[in-house]
Amino acid sequence: MTIAHPIATAWLSTGGPPARTTGAQNYDEFADDAEITAIIAANPASALAVEMPHRAPDSLGLSFADALPAAVDRLARAKAEGRYARHDGIVALYRIRAGDSTAYGLWTMVDTDQISTSADEPGLVIRNEDVFLDKVRERVALAQATGHLLSPVLLLQTADGLQAALEEAVAAAGAPAVTDTDQAGRIHEVWPLPAGERQAALLALAGAGELVVADGNHRSLAAQTAGLDRFLAVVTTPASVRIQPYNRLVSELTVPPRELVERLRATPATPGVPPARGTIHLYLDGRLFAATLPRDEAAPDVDNLDHALVERVLFRDLLGLDPGDKRITYVGGDYPTRWLTGEVDAGRAELAVLVAPVTVDDFVAVNLARQKLPRKSTWFTPKARAGLVLAQLSAQD
Repeated sequence: MTIAHPIATAWLSTGGPPARTTGAQNYDEFADDAEITAIIAANPASALAVEMPHRAPDSLGLSFADALPAAVDRLARAKAEGRYARHDGIVALYRIRAGDSTAYGLWTMVDTDQISTSADEPGLVIRNEDVFLDKVRERVALAQATGHLLSPVLLLQTADGLQAALEEAVAAAGAPAVTDTDQAGRIHEVWPLPAGERQAALLALAGAGELVVADGNHRSLAAQTAGLDRFLAVVTTPASVRIQPYNRLVSELTVPPRELVERLRATPATPGVPPARGTIHLYLDGRLFAATLPRDEAAPDVDNLDHALVERVLFRDLLGLDPGDKRITYVGGDYPTRWLTGEVDAGRAELAVLVAPVTVDDFVAVNLARQKLPRKSTWFTPKARAGLVLAQLSAQD
């Protein structure tokens, strides 16, 4: 029996020009809250105005909780204006195109009770990354207030067969019902697929093997916390994704820059993110340094990944900062190196930490072993876009 199911009541975006579409980057893809406000100001129809209501221009200064009524109103208004169309009992085919790269996925509902967070916890959905609980609470509150899920959890299917089946289904599907272009120029396309033999076959493949949470750790935990039977997901395959660097900015150092460089025994480095695991790059005082952080040979390999060493050695031991400290900003791969170094040069941060990306093979291996990745260590691309397919929760009861 598959753990992937149709969306009982789905609302698909009806598209439109860039300044009118509901499609949006996910709420946690930004290094600066002001970017969210600017996007909503330029496109009030964006699902981002619902997902981050306290960042909307007319709600600035309100807490997330106080801005929730505005989120409910915005979603209701978007439906009333015809920005979403209702579909019952569907799954949705998903294709993302960028140049000569093409990714495929399936929008579906997945059983929440299948989420496993440790080796001794049964379940076919593996989530093994630390989260920030305040973000989880916000996702719970949003789902409860709006009665909808607007952003999917991105799941990697580790069994074979889904990629080829999705490619075949899309080739036979005709023109997409939804087309949306994201901030990087990637084209997102969605096709609703009603009940039938193809839907059943795709659901069987999507839920056939172990599913690894690639993006949406907070959203999956929010589904558990809210007591939802199922959560909205896009199931994809390792062949359709890659991992970009996930870097860090520190707004305020607790030790002088010169002392930090000396304690790390850092040496001058060539520009850019390190090409491979084992070395991190540090940008401070207008200079770039390379450093090798000490490993713990007695620890599992996952605890010696570069992101884990940055968290343990650099942040905790040398700077005395908890990874959740507000002075640390986690910056995903959509932001190039020049953006991070520019933040330091402009005085908005004192340190940029550049970390080589985790490989897809390492990511899958760590998760299948039920080991826990450091928080914010994998920036998957292409990401499933929010606001294209919504799941109405009342219809899932």
